[in-house]
This record gives sequence, C-alpha cells and structure tokens, in this order.
Amino acid sequence: MLHTLPFDISSLHAAYAQGLDPAAVMEEAHRRIGAAGDPGIFLHVLEPAALQAQLAQLGAFDPDSKPLWGIPFAIKDNIDAAGEPTTAGCPAYAYEAGADAFVVGVLRAAGAILIGKTNLDQFATGLVGVRTPFPVPLNALDPAIVPGGSSSGSAVAVAHGIVSFSLGTDTAGSGRVPAALNGIVGLKPTLGALSATGVVPACRTLDTISIFALTVGDAYKVFAAAAVFDPADSYARPLVLAESPVAAPTFRVGVPDTASRRFFGDAVQAASFDATLESLRERGAEIVELDFGPLYAIAEMLYDGVWVAERYTVIEALLREQPEAVLPVTRAIIQRAEKFSAADAFRGFYRLQDLRREALAVADAVDLLCVPSIPTFCTVAELEADPVGPNSRLGTYTNFVNLLDMCAIAVPVRTRADGRPGSVTLIAGRGEDARIAAVAAVLQQDCAAPLGATGWPLPQAADVLPVANRDEIALAVVGAHMSGLPLNHELTRLGARFLRATQTAPNYRFYSLAGGPPRRPGLVRSEAGAAIDLEVWALPLSRFGEFMRGIPQPLGIGTLDLADGSQVKGFLCEPMGTAGAEDITHFGGWRAYMAALAST
Repeated sequence: MLHTLPFDISSLHAAYAQGLDPAAVMEEAHRRIGAAGDPGIFLHVLEPAALQAQLAQLGAFDPDSKPLWGIPFAIKDNIDAAGEPTTAGCPAYAYEAGADAFVVGVLRAAGAILIGKTNLDQFATGLVGVRTPFPVPLNALDPAIVPGGSSSGSAVAVAHGIVSFSLGTDTAGSGRVPAALNGIVGLKPTLGALSATGVVPACRTLDTISIFALTVGDAYKVFAAAAVFDPADSYARPLVLAESPVAAPTFRVGVPDTASRRFFGDAVQAASFDATLESLRERGAEIVELDFGPLYAIAEMLYDGVWVAERYTVIEALLREQPEAVLPVTRAIIQRAEKFSAADAFRGFYRLQDLRREALAVADAVDLLCVPSIPTFCTVAELEADPVGPNSRLGTYTNFVNLLDMCAIAVPVRTRADGRPGSVTLIAGRGEDARIAAVAAVLQQDCAAPLGATGWPLPQAADVLPVANRDEIALAVVGAHMSGLPLNHELTRLGARFLRATQTAPNYRFYSLAGGPPRRPGLVRSEAGAAIDLEVWALPLSRFGEFMRGIPQPLGIGTLDLADGSQVKGFLCEPMGTAGAEDITHFGGWRAYMAALAST
C-alpha cells in the first residue's frame, strides 16, 4: 500500500522497477504533508503544474543514468528554485528566483523531484529552529523539544518520511543539530564540494549545502550526485568521490577526553555516547582520548568573533532600511558586527590560524573524530525563557568544524535510555567525506536506530564490491601500511581509501626482514607458499609517485595474485632481501605476527 511505502531510495526504486507511477509517489508526498499536521514544515509547496513539468522530464525508469530517478526532495528556503519564492525566513527579503541553485539543477537532472521549500531559522542564524516569523516546525519525535536549526523544516520533513531527502545549509551545525534532534542523518560535506551558487549565504566563507536523509547510504548517494564542480562559484573545489565507500577493519577514533567532555549535566547523553564508543570498538576502532580545548576555543570564535560580520554583509541594507523586518534575536546577533573594525577582523584571522594549527595537531593523531552531535537536549520552553543560552550549548560540538575546513556526518545511534534519539557526529579533514560516511554506515547498521518518526525498518546495506576509480590505482599492502598500523598514515595523507581485506593466492612466502626498527615485511612469490593476509587501498594516481619515493630497497611494487583469481598492484620483495630474514609465512599475515611478538 502506497501509504506505508518507505521513501528511502532503494525502496522507491524497487517499487518503480515493479511499475509504480512516480506521479502517485508525488501525490503521496503531498498527502503526507497534510498527515504530519504541522503547518510549520513547508513555507512553499510546488503547484501541480510545476510537479508535472518535472515528471515530464523523467523519461523511462533509468536509475543508472539518473541515480535519483523519481526521488522526492525538499530544499531549505534560502536555496533557489526557478520560478519559486526565496524568503530566507524573512518576508521583507523575499524574491522570486530566476533560476535553480546550481545544486538543485544538478539534482533535478539526476531525476530527483522537488516537492517544496522548507522553514528555517531566519537568515540561517540559529541552531534551534524556532527563530522564524512563520509557524514554528514541531520536532518530529517530541513537540516539546526544539526541532533544531537552522535547517528545521528540512530535517522534520525527512523525519516524517514526507520526502526521501532534503537540502539544508550548514555554517555552525545547521545540517547536523536538526538531524540529531529528529533522529536522522545529516551530512555536512567538505567546504566547496557542493556549489553555493543560488544560495543566500550566512557566512560565505564557511557555508555549505548539507543533506538530510534517513540513512547514511541515501545521504551519500545524494551527495555523490550533487558534487559537481561549479566554475561559477569562486569557493567551489573539485572533489573525487568513492561510489561505495567501505570502512577499514581498524581505525583510530579521537574523542573528547573525560576532562573536556561537555554534557551540561545530561547523564543520559553521556551514557549514550559511551555506548556508541563501545559499538565503534566492536567494529575495530581504537578509541583515543584527546584534549578538545583548542577545538572549543575555535568554536567560540564563530559567533563571539568577527565572522558574524559575514552575516551582516548579506542583510546590511535591510537592517538599515527595515530593521523591524528582522526578528529581534536575529537582529541582535547580526548587529554585533557593527562594533568590529577591519583591524579586528585581521586579528581574528590571526588568532584562528594559531588555534587551527594547535587543533589540527590534535586531530591529525587519529583517522577521524567522534563527538556527541549535541551535548544535551533543549526544549521549546527553555528557549522561550532564554533565546540564546540553549542555542549556544547545542553548538558545542559543531561550531568548530567549518572554521577548521573539516567534513562531518551526524548519524543516529541507539535510542537513549529515556527514549530520546541518540546521535553522534563523525568528523574528518577536508576531502575525507567517504571515510566518515563508510564508518557512519556500519555504525547505523550496528545500532539499528529508528528512522526518524517513520517507524520504517532500516534497509540492509547492499553488498557492493568497491573498486578503484579511473583516477586511482588499487594497491595491496601487507605490513605496517595496513589500517590501524603505524605507517597507514602514509596512505591516508595522500588521499588513499580502503577497498577491502583479502588474501593472496597460496603461492607466497612471507618474511620479517632483517634490520630496523621498524620491522618490515617482505612478500616473495614461491610455489611452496601460502595465502597471506593483505588490504587493498585505492590511491590517487596523482599521488602514486610521491608514495613510491618512500619505498626503500629491497621492496618494490609488482603484480600480486589474489585468492579470488584477480590481480592487483602491491608490495613485493626482491629475493635477495630475504637474507637474514625470519620466515613468518606460518602466521598468515603481519597482524598475526605482530600479535605473537606482543604476547612474548
């Protein structure tokens, strides 16, 4: 029955393959808008003629050339859609867009169908979702809790299953906080990966379009479709994305140490975070406690520092000519910019650079960071009593991310002991979107959290054999370059990504070479051999030469035969290099050998 059909991408595409008419899905999306009983979610719903025009462009069902064929979506109302109004949450600012925002156009070309435009904190200034002159959206799970902002309507629409995905924007956490509060996924890409053309900016140098979805797989699929380089956007960056990212068997996860964890007295949230870290350990993660002090210092700069002046540039004329058109709380925040001078701005840049070096030194010690998406919950009543304090607390673990040019993804985890949604955010450096999405996907599967307010089951992730892209080389490693081992960073710093763990064909001898430290493995082809454990990584071709410069004699790169009959480039050792070496073939791999050494 259409009323109960899940709107995740795989379910819809399976239904389309069986003959379901996408027009019926759009009708169902409209029915769900009414069934939600919340007039605050959408500010504008597209007219039937606009929907029909999009449906007419679909053609026959073809999810290969149009990966989002027939998928309904919504956009935050600071993102343009041709012929539709853009308000940015302020009626006095409204205009009719002459063209789609670049990303909206790309998504429509990929087959997605725009349903409407969603509510937001005015001018994307806030993390609470109640700073709007329109009806306030209700949290999809508990109306007593704030919906989260600034992308409030976008998150709530997905949490109710009205649309398959939605677009928000994220400067200080607006693509992550609402996801956490509504029990869904919020993907905040690397800055510049998604074009900002046709988006009303908040802080132009820090903004990015973000993506809400019920599953990590759907969010990443949309991201991969949307990440088209826009030469007209001076802040755009080309980004090569893995189609099906896979989590490495072991990885180092940095978390706030006990002294720097902030839950503001919420013991249930603290327990939820600890439980999630245990789930990560079970997936092979090494948890590393870090001092988050430098990160918090950067977070405080976003609203207390000169970056608020970027928001001022957007509505300066409106503040001068119609100040009453801007909500008092929004006006008070943005008008702080008037006290700053150009000298203050440069002093802010210098301080950020000093703090950035200190903070990235902390983050570089691990493969990714894991933080609570929010430190605690915030009710509507608390916001009415204090419009600023709870908002600031919600940004504890989000405000520093864009200032540090990092990517992040909020993922729902097990429901808290009190019934509220659990959520953590995984964070990594620029361009590491695939790495954190891969870990987030397995974490969501392991925790099997509810999908927003839908009651739908979590779809099982498809088994896809990841392969190297055309601009990558698949490279097998057998020793300390494997995940979680001391030299793995020599791959990851060059942009390598994990593909799979497997074994060689049974015709290799394995040695611990003479010399060191560090100990080095040597793999030599031999008919009297065995299968040896290895990992295959995809390394950008443009960085392969740089990687090769660090490989010492007698090691080199050759062609390895794998257990499944395929071949891959990988480490081999010259036979002369085995002189004085220890034959460790019987261990079957470097990890087992190192574990044996550690136990003696």
